[in-house]
Amino acid sequence: MKRQHRMPFGAECLPDGKVRFRLWAPAAQQVSIIIDERAPIPLQPVGEGWYEHVSVQAHAGSRYRYQISNRFGVDGLCVPDPASRYNPGDVHGFSEVIDPTAFEWQDENWRGRPWEEAVIYEIHIGTFTPEGTFAAIEQKLDYLAELGVTAIELMPVADFPGRCNWGYDGTLLFAPDSIYGTPDDLKRLVQSAHRHGLMVLLDVVYNHFGPEGNYLHTYAPHFFTERHHTPWGAAINFDGDDSRIVRDFYIHNALYWLEEYHLDGLRLDAVHAILDDSQPDILEELAQTVRSVLGAERAIHLILENDHNTAHYLARAQNGQADYYDAQWNDDAHHAFHVLLTSERDGYYADYNNEPIRHLGRCLTEGFAYQGEASAYRQNTPRGEPSAQLPPVAFVNFLQNHDQIGNRALGERLILLAPDDALRAATTLFLLSPSIPLLFMGEEWGARDPFPFFCNFSGELAEAVTAGRRKEFARFERFHDPAARAAIPDPCAVSTFEQAKLNWQAMNQPAHAEWHMLYQTLLTLRQRIIVPRLHKIRRAHFEVLASYALYARWQIGEEAQWIVFANLGATPINLSAAPQGSLIYSNQKNSQQPISEIFPAFTVAWYLKEG
Repeated sequence: MKRQHRMPFGAECLPDGKVRFRLWAPAAQQVSIIIDERAPIPLQPVGEGWYEHVSVQAHAGSRYRYQISNRFGVDGLCVPDPASRYNPGDVHGFSEVIDPTAFEWQDENWRGRPWEEAVIYEIHIGTFTPEGTFAAIEQKLDYLAELGVTAIELMPVADFPGRCNWGYDGTLLFAPDSIYGTPDDLKRLVQSAHRHGLMVLLDVVYNHFGPEGNYLHTYAPHFFTERHHTPWGAAINFDGDDSRIVRDFYIHNALYWLEEYHLDGLRLDAVHAILDDSQPDILEELAQTVRSVLGAERAIHLILENDHNTAHYLARAQNGQADYYDAQWNDDAHHAFHVLLTSERDGYYADYNNEPIRHLGRCLTEGFAYQGEASAYRQNTPRGEPSAQLPPVAFVNFLQNHDQIGNRALGERLILLAPDDALRAATTLFLLSPSIPLLFMGEEWGARDPFPFFCNFSGELAEAVTAGRRKEFARFERFHDPAARAAIPDPCAVSTFEQAKLNWQAMNQPAHAEWHMLYQTLLTLRQRIIVPRLHKIRRAHFEVLASYALYARWQIGEEAQWIVFANLGATPINLSAAPQGSLIYSNQKNSQQPISEIFPAFTVAWYLKEG
């Protein structure tokens, strides 16, 4: 089976053997193309800023780039194709013509999996294995399936400058970075994952381009607008003049990954930095287009990261299906867990300092902790929309992810910050709660390898990134001293990237094997007990029992309740009555007996009450 996404830009192999090249360059006076290092060939203007050339010389595998002259003094600048399907010479080099129909897909029977079944495992391709490639991840799929994972989520793969990056500095949004392998290598990974019953989700970044390798300002400044500003400068132009082509660029990008690579879903990064006053806005239009084009043939899942807690993007139709987005990463739940486990109060954790257990209870039963309340961290501005009407699966909960580890100065994982007993209890609470769980690679065996922020810039940009990273932590008490800040790993040093690689040999150690067994046990229970009942959950309720303890229950149809008693603190608590129902799981070692009125420290007990 062959798959190809047709789009109005980039290089396209035509049925007659020719290759069509098309570029939107409204600020250019002349555009030429250099194919396989031959003499430049002028592209023909075809109206509204578009330039086109159909070549009889080019073929799949040909290397090409555009030569731009504009009215602002740029003369003969060579640039890659912004819609390049592959750039083996990095972001400044030649693009390569790719014929997507040359790959023969063997997974035509794959229709995806229901969202309720999702257990997501977040992976950074470069550090998940020693090799750091798409092909190397293939060799770990048996392991992930046996663990109980049902979806792998790849951090962004769009071509970035240098040999390593988190991925959020991509500049060629259609080109898998060559450091990880070829486009066919990524397709083979997706196909193999489907054979293992695993969905593949991809992080995409639609709120900015990275600081190196983006040439759009030279020939298509209309891509950006000064009407809105983001932390990276002028915003992407989703609502001004010429925004239709910009919107189409991103909508095609989403369709491209889902269609040409047969991915099962996308996670849109930091959409609170996508500024758009249109109706419908770009997030709504993108989701509607994806669902209308691809939604009828298989399950497609769209996930947001959104600091604004905009609940209406997660609205459900009467049949329970998402109108726009299936779920949002729930930072509120993470922050409440983190404060309870570590007692840290710096930065955004300050918003959860007041009764963190109540914040957590609200997240577990209503979705967001902040549903319109004022956020002190955000200068007392209201944050969020009501979310209690949404199903639990509209929220992706986690104890760790790339941000929450890597946003720390030293990139420490939670296992180094919290007592083991407390972390085991939190894991039991997190993995058996009805919301969709996300694991960060290595978490399941208690990996201790740090995941600091890393990139591979050079020169003045590298110096600015390093200085900015260290300045960022000056407001934290631990890093008031300049000497302490100087010890923060240099993001641009190769050693910072190398230390983030997972040490798979550690799994052979008894302590790590114990963590792995816990995760595997809980995920098996989740698929057997919770997943079949998720679509019936209608109402939820929680009560605070003590400063570190809560009780919560979820109504399952009319016939059952899913109930948890959780004590994340070091002090036993008194219950007014013994829990009711059948004990399904307790993290207390050597004990599957019902809990009495004295509830032990660091204990989570799950019950199913039927009838």
